[in-house]
Amino acid sequence: MIQAHYSARLPYMKLCLTVSIKFIMILVMNRLTTAQRVQILSMLCEGSSMRAVSRVADVSINTVTKLLVDAGIACASFHDEAVRNVQARRVQVDEIWSFCYAKAKNVPAAKAAPINSGDIWTWTALDSDSKLIISYLVGGRDAEYAAAFMADLRSRLATRVQLTSDGHRAYIGAVESAFGGDVDYAQLVKIYGEAPEAEKRYSPAVCNGARKERVNGNPDRGHISTSHVERSNLSFRMHVRRYTRLTNAHSKKFENHCHMVALYTTWYNFARINSAVRMSPAMAAGISDRLWSMKDIVGLVEAAEAEAPRVRGSYRKRVSE
Repeated sequence: MIQAHYSARLPYMKLCLTVSIKFIMILVMNRLTTAQRVQILSMLCEGSSMRAVSRVADVSINTVTKLLVDAGIACASFHDEAVRNVQARRVQVDEIWSFCYAKAKNVPAAKAAPINSGDIWTWTALDSDSKLIISYLVGGRDAEYAAAFMADLRSRLATRVQLTSDGHRAYIGAVESAFGGDVDYAQLVKIYGEAPEAEKRYSPAVCNGARKERVNGNPDRGHISTSHVERSNLSFRMHVRRYTRLTNAHSKKFENHCHMVALYTTWYNFARINSAVRMSPAMAAGISDRLWSMKDIVGLVEAAEAEAPRVRGSYRKRVSE
């Protein structure tokens, strides 16, 4: 009786065993190697699109996205801990425009647009001497975001600095709230003319000049400039495909946009030689003693994976027969 009972179950047991082995093999095969992760993240930081990376690395688009999310979380956490007590003298701040899913004017007519669709701005603060990106923030361009951005910047500085921004009025209250009187702050207000009719859609208006306005403290007029942070923003657009204009490479999901910004910032600060200082900005700022490689950034991801708690799936206790 017992033998007949187990003989009847034998095909089912073989099927379960076969499925289990295949499932384990798929899990092993789908786990990216360190070399594959280095290749994927390097391509993302060199201006390749997600689908281009997927094709070249021969992995699914979901695999690329999952790695981007993991790398973004690890890099954001690392930047928050590592970029502290920066010994800067001159800091320049600016905002980079982009959009998620659709431009703001097209969101009302867009189909199934997510909550954070529309224009998004990346606020960046650059140490003018070391070219280190000290602080960044992704979101809107209003006074609330300006205040949060300046508060974060202030928390990362160890010295009194000369701060320069453009003429965006939200900066004035934000700087006062974050720094009080402990800053030499000036604005470089650019004066724009009318853009030619044929270039209105794609090109900014022509800049006819700029005036320097002291706002607080005693800033050195010779160093009231936003040239360095604007050049850094150009590198942002060149290296992050999501910022490329007139393409369909823009972000479709706000969270993934933030993850890419975090990945790029860590790579730019620690693993890319800046031609102006001939080393990485982190080395020039004294917060790193060596030039990183993308393998070091992958190491942040793998370390975070090792520390993450393992979640077991639900199971049903087997009743003995």
